[in-house]
Amino acid sequence: MPESVSMTETPRGLNPSRQFPAQPFPAQLGGLYEQHLAQAPERVMIFDETGDLSYSAFHEQVLRMQGWLAAQGIGAGDILALWMVNRPLWLVTLFAAARLGAGVAAVNTRYRGREVTHILRKSGARLLILEPGFRKIDFPAILQSMDPADLPELRQIALYDAGDALPDGLLDRPVVALDLTAQSPASTPAVENADLPALLFTTSGTTKAPKLVCHSQRSLSWHACAAIRTLEMTAPGVRVFTGLPLCGVFGFNGILAGIAAGGAVVMLDAFDAARAAALMREHAVTHLFGSDEMYRRIAEAASGERPFPAARLFGFGAFHPGAAHLVAELEARGLPLSGVYGSSEVQALCANWRSDDPQALRVQGGGRMAAGDDGAVRARDPQTGALLDHEEPGELELRHPGLFTGYFNDPEATAQAMTADGFFRSGDLGYTRADGSFVYLSRMGDSIRLAGYLVNPVEIDDAIKEVPGVADVQTVGIEHQGRTMPVAFIIAEPGAGLGAETVRADLKARLASFKIPERIWFVDAFPTTESANGQKIKRNTLREMAAAHIRAETETTS
Repeated sequence: MPESVSMTETPRGLNPSRQFPAQPFPAQLGGLYEQHLAQAPERVMIFDETGDLSYSAFHEQVLRMQGWLAAQGIGAGDILALWMVNRPLWLVTLFAAARLGAGVAAVNTRYRGREVTHILRKSGARLLILEPGFRKIDFPAILQSMDPADLPELRQIALYDAGDALPDGLLDRPVVALDLTAQSPASTPAVENADLPALLFTTSGTTKAPKLVCHSQRSLSWHACAAIRTLEMTAPGVRVFTGLPLCGVFGFNGILAGIAAGGAVVMLDAFDAARAAALMREHAVTHLFGSDEMYRRIAEAASGERPFPAARLFGFGAFHPGAAHLVAELEARGLPLSGVYGSSEVQALCANWRSDDPQALRVQGGGRMAAGDDGAVRARDPQTGALLDHEEPGELELRHPGLFTGYFNDPEATAQAMTADGFFRSGDLGYTRADGSFVYLSRMGDSIRLAGYLVNPVEIDDAIKEVPGVADVQTVGIEHQGRTMPVAFIIAEPGAGLGAETVRADLKARLASFKIPERIWFVDAFPTTESANGQKIKRNTLREMAAAHIRAETETTS
């Protein structure tokens, strides 16, 4: 059962004792916007299709929410769960909870009963805030599929914008309406303990229940302030578009940095390429962070040779092969794309390439750390445990003040994730460079050791993607007869008439022989799972599919 936390207690597995640099930054989360509230109270902080909010109007909403949460019995050390699409109220709730010393467990709107149960139980959330529905999602109906006995800490459920449809109860808990119109702003000052849990993100693991990654107000605030410089947000007029859900670090951290820079958030409740392109142009968006596929769709929906003239830095994560071609194509239309790096544990946008870096670097994940001299990155040989020289690929380990404080109520997992000298074991394959930057290659579990070399499967995917008739591809490594061999799953363009030998013959002139897939299978689609950043390909499932194909071949020939 999750442990309750007082103002002086720390949940199991968390370590708030990290040393922070001396340079000034607001330890309290609210300080990120309050410093600009005093200077320009009527400047727009959130552009939203339901109504814009100035810094002063946002602050008033935060104080009203603070009062409302306090009336529900939420106080310092408590956790509340937030299950909501991108709305101004999402940010209002986070900042209001922080003023009370409470934390928010961010629930992905794509999650269903089992996943939501896990988050509520693991976090010990006392209050769940959700909306009655969004498009085809019926949140209350999902709750009804859950077992109330699995949630001993949950005391109350709040529905936002429920109208007259407020049910008497859900999960055998009382239901209240979340309505701030009649709520008076709180006059109680903010709790000063910035090291209590402030925000819990879920990891995106597909084979185990997700862990809850805990950040304090201090770690979130420090990283937001540090990232302003590397994300090129020092000049006035910053406007950041919410391309991804706020419940994930990739969607959240860029927004928080924009607020820390005194900019504005351009908010869209859920991603739609045409609406996104129109809003980005209308509001002169300077920054956007998302996946390569998201940028492809926005560019297709945008008209004109240079549709976003205000753009300064568009950070992207490459989730599909062909990133180099995409960057070249979109930069010709004025989209300044730069690869970024991050995770829930180290925070998104932990590193990125500058807009003036060579394109060959910007198409890759990684870059220079936002932490600057206050951070460090190194690579370690996963077999020998030895630290590696520059340009030698191994597991990336990172250390900076914005690291997570631990996995919530999971000290064993926290200990396994950290080295004795305070570096986070990322589980990512990459290498460092002499200029202080680093390059991300792939997840360690996705890398393939072929002929004694660690090979990034994306390198193979990119080569296959150049074969005429290939629409998409995923390469994985599987164990067969005592060795690892590369195999590929290809989605062919309609009517291409591709064959495995045709693909292999094309690759022979462009890849080392040990990198050429020994088996190639054609599929209609890849198995996927939902995450806060959109759909991710289930590479473990692809490995299982490959193993099944090999077993079938063996049975046929035996």
